[in-house]
Amino acid sequence: MRVELILDPDCPNAEEAREMLRQGLKESGLPVKWTEWDRSAPEVPLYVRSYGSPTILVNGRDIAGSGTESTHNCCRIYGNKNGFQGVPELSLLRKALSGE
Repeated sequence: MRVELILDPDCPNAEEAREMLRQGLKESGLPVKWTEWDRSAPEVPLYVRSYGSPTILVNGRDIAGSGTESTHNCCRIYGNKNGFQGVPELSLLRKALSGE
């Protein structure tokens, strides 16, 4: 399983996204490791630049369905039943990690 976290270096939601990944991977019984990409680094693959920050990919798929395509540094927001937040809901990560 390949897990990737795409971030801008100054993303205010970076640590919350990392913590969610730690929790979701641990709960799923998977190794708590992922590839972390800095969208602004010159050596990142081109596809990394097309996602807002933070974005989590599991096996190349955005856990929230579809990312906002942007080549500019931008925060990504996620809708939920209570409004909006800066990271996807943990339930989306659990679902992606289970292969659903």
